[in-house]
Amino acid sequence: MEYISTPNAPVPGGHYSQAIVHNGLVFVAGQLPIRPGGEKCLGSIEEQTEVVLANLKAILEAAGSSLEKVLKTTVYVADISLWGRVNAVYAQAFGSHKPARAVVPVPELHYGFLIEVEAVAAV
Repeated sequence: MEYISTPNAPVPGGHYSQAIVHNGLVFVAGQLPIRPGGEKCLGSIEEQTEVVLANLKAILEAAGSSLEKVLKTTVYVADISLWGRVNAVYAQAFGSHKPARAVVPVPELHYGFLIEVEAVAAV
């Protein structure tokens, strides 16, 4: 088991790792729209989604993986009516690659954020 840590994504705010690699898979912790320096992004859902996916990409790359190797994502959305806008940014980031995905509407997320994404990918 290998713990992944990169300065190109936010430092964990609790007792967890950015990601763990095990048996050829990388498990990425839920990413909130926090920039690598710690700045919280409370902008539009599009901006928050872009920050989350940039964090995901940076962690995957630090683990020797990429967005193209993502097998499954779980997307937590605080307002399901925003889903179409989230999906547009998500589709642009992943391009023709379509990992399995679950979308989970939640009543609220930490710090009032609108989105959180976790992923499992091949290394």
